[in-house]
Amino acid sequence: MRKVLPLLPAVFILLMFAVSAQADDDCVACHTKHNPQIVQDWKNSKHAGEDVACAACHGDEHKSDLDFGKARFASPDTCAECHAETVAQYRRGKHSKAWAAMNAMPTTHFQPMVLLQGMEGCSGCHSIGIQDENTAEALKAQGIRYGVSACDACHTRHLFSAEEASQPQACQSCHMGMDHPQWEMYSSSKHGTRFLMKQNGLLPQTAAAPTCQTCHMPGGDHENITGWGFLAVRLPMPEDNDWAEDRTTVLKGLGVLSPTGEPTGRLEAVKAADVARLSEEAFRKQRDKMIAVCSNCHSEAFAKEELRKGDRMVREADKLMAHSIKTVAALYQDGLLRKPESYAFAYPDLLTFQDAPTELEIKLFLMFLKHRMRTFQGSFHQNPDYTFWYGWSEMVRDVTGIDEAAAELRSKAKPEE
Repeated sequence: MRKVLPLLPAVFILLMFAVSAQADDDCVACHTKHNPQIVQDWKNSKHAGEDVACAACHGDEHKSDLDFGKARFASPDTCAECHAETVAQYRRGKHSKAWAAMNAMPTTHFQPMVLLQGMEGCSGCHSIGIQDENTAEALKAQGIRYGVSACDACHTRHLFSAEEASQPQACQSCHMGMDHPQWEMYSSSKHGTRFLMKQNGLLPQTAAAPTCQTCHMPGGDHENITGWGFLAVRLPMPEDNDWAEDRTTVLKGLGVLSPTGEPTGRLEAVKAADVARLSEEAFRKQRDKMIAVCSNCHSEAFAKEELRKGDRMVREADKLMAHSIKTVAALYQDGLLRKPESYAFAYPDLLTFQDAPTELEIKLFLMFLKHRMRTFQGSFHQNPDYTFWYGWSEMVRDVTGIDEAAAELRSKAKPEE
């Protein structure tokens, strides 16, 4: 009898594997009938080759089409069971803050719910960010069983291909459009065109041609943070007094500072969403990482100078932006624009987006979120056309339009002689 006892744990494990294998076989058989391409993607995956089957990610409570709600939705925590360091990097990076960043925008809370919980608008991409458990459960209760994960945004399920996620097209579906057209900038830049020629076999695979991931995820690092952040405002203030004043005005327009220059509650939202570098050390860390990446193809001196050009484009954009913010702010001060109830201050709010109360303020919002973004993002992405025609040139025209509209308001407000 004593000789049999040591065999019991091994027998138990073998039985468990047999039960698990049977359950996975049942999953494959059923889903091959109802969702064959899901099964095919899994069969093509590295997971299948490593015997990581359905229950490992989805649990084993879902048994039939009557209890599909019991299937566990794979979250970053699920992936961390095997990919702990990669998930830890992701949690430190900006992608994990995407949900918080979206909800920090005032305009988010004025949108139809279908654009948010329906994943049709901003949340279609920002759902890559970590959501609290209550939010995820609420979405699930509404039958929304997608968009509450993260890793699968780039490693499309059920293939979960590292090769797919390493291609620049993996970034395209989110990093495009009005406020962050990085795909358009990259794909039409020298960097992007050379890589696309590599993909088409027109250049050798050893040719120098960086992807988005080459620069922003070097060595596969999933942290993915940029020096200037999404808003292109940072601390400490520059030594250039004129630029410091302009940046202060931009911060007031963002609602991070009050019209009198005092920090507001919105500053905490900016910190939580990690959309700005708030110390020289944080900025320098990211800048040094980028210089190291650029130096693989360029001289360090060239890389530093090109990045400094980007910095100077931020300064030029801030000069134009601050001028127009002050123009609209003066209309509030003189009673020519009425403060909306939703505004904390009688001051233009750049984050109200399309909810801005007048055409003049909508023009100001577009100047900030569309044209200012293109001005500095185009420079950092080595795309002169975006920097000039779609960015700085449009900002100059915005200034003219806003000045004329403000002058017209003032003219109408003058009593007739």
